[in-house]
Amino acid sequence: MNFTYWILFVLLVQLIHFAGTWRLYQKAGRKAWEAAIPVYNAVILMKIINRPWWWVILLFIPIVNLIMFPVIWVETVRSFGRTSTTDTILAVVTCGFYIYYLNYVSDVKYRENRSLHPESAAGEWISSILFAVVAATIVHTYVMQPFTIPTSSLEKTLLVGDYLFVSKFHYGARTPITSVAFPMVHDTIPGLGIKSYWNKPSIPYFRIPGFQNVDRNDIVVFNWPIDTVRMFRDQSGQRFDKPIDKKSNYVKRAVGLPGDSLEIINGKIHINNQPLQLPQRAKPQFSYQGTTKGQGFDPYTMYRMYDITDGFYHDPNTNQFYIQALTEESYQRLRNHPNVASIERIITPEGEAEAAIFPNNRKVDWNRDNFGPIYIPKEGETVTMDLQSFSLYRQIIETYEGLEMGRDRKLSVSGEQVLLNGEPLNTYTFEQDYYFMIGDNRHNSEDSRYWGYVAENHIVGKPVFIWLSLDPNASGLSKIRWERMFTTVGGEGDPVSYFPYFLVIVVGLFGYSFFRKKKPKK
Repeated sequence: MNFTYWILFVLLVQLIHFAGTWRLYQKAGRKAWEAAIPVYNAVILMKIINRPWWWVILLFIPIVNLIMFPVIWVETVRSFGRTSTTDTILAVVTCGFYIYYLNYVSDVKYRENRSLHPESAAGEWISSILFAVVAATIVHTYVMQPFTIPTSSLEKTLLVGDYLFVSKFHYGARTPITSVAFPMVHDTIPGLGIKSYWNKPSIPYFRIPGFQNVDRNDIVVFNWPIDTVRMFRDQSGQRFDKPIDKKSNYVKRAVGLPGDSLEIINGKIHINNQPLQLPQRAKPQFSYQGTTKGQGFDPYTMYRMYDITDGFYHDPNTNQFYIQALTEESYQRLRNHPNVASIERIITPEGEAEAAIFPNNRKVDWNRDNFGPIYIPKEGETVTMDLQSFSLYRQIIETYEGLEMGRDRKLSVSGEQVLLNGEPLNTYTFEQDYYFMIGDNRHNSEDSRYWGYVAENHIVGKPVFIWLSLDPNASGLSKIRWERMFTTVGGEGDPVSYFPYFLVIVVGLFGYSFFRKKKPKK
């Protein structure tokens, strides 16, 4: 749904509002024409129902307005003497059209000085919960959102079981694209297992200006471009087309920025022909294999001594061992173990094609360790469209800048000529920025090497804080990784826990509150 349709939709809503309320405006001592002017009519309505003017802002915040509209309907009928439970139910289930009955049929009188306090304890609870949900939805959508880490693709920096706060304001909060959705949940309503949103109508993409751009090596939360994660599909393997903001959430490291040239050579990422320099906290891991000198390894000892967090296997019959993920530092220590005869990194050689690798056309001989070079699209940049760029940018043109923006685009090839909807396409200018996201656990990460670029409108936010970390392999109090609680995601040096300081502040606040209550009043 583009901006033109939304303007027409808003004008239709204004017409419906005017038709159903102009007489009520008059009964409240206002002019009938005041019900017809967009925004102004909402300000006047707030005065009529004796509510603060800033409620008008809430009516224009997607998702929040779904909560506020029923509140306004109920407040309106109550302002004209209809305070029974039946009136409240009618106002809600008729989507506000009960107000038409009051406007044209019922002889109602305006209650200028009605009490705004709920008449029952239940009403007080409902009012409190309602506005707590409104406040939480605003924070969740535009300021900070909690996430959890389900996979080991960023192991060592972010662990499975880390609970994060992800900032929406660093890169600029993206306004919801789904206009009708259950607040503060993703794509499914918990406990019910049903879809939490309507695909239509959709809101055009818009992002509030942020404080920074995505920098190289930033850890970024984004909506996975390829819709539903494979492990989350049903048993039939079915995939679902979702709105951008309801696609599955992923977290990776942004190694390639718009305008970069990226190539992976024997596992080493190169940006613009230079090796990528990772921050100190980033610890890339690779798979290794080797043999022992006849004695086995105790798996528990291996995990503990060499900080192995993802897969160690040893065959006592052949003396061979395999490690899924090992850092360079741990590798240097392990190779000097007196019982290690040999150990080497597993690297898929150049020219050995991997079928699942991007651009997924089985026409390139790339793999997870030798990939590219490719150009990462930048907004406003133009590329020549030939058979190679057809494969690299087809998904961008057809989907990210086509289908997801309400355009019917189809690329095809006739001989050496690229066609867009049957017409020759010799060049293409990109309409937004794109990023290349990779996990630090290089041999156990489904990332841009497999499904390509991440569009700017898929960016969700920046992880900034770990508030809880639970070890899925432990139990009891040892399940809590105390040293990771209240640590920052970014920064230099080893992470430092601010949990003790948090406890001191909490105890101080409770102590202050306790003694303040005990202090005798003068």
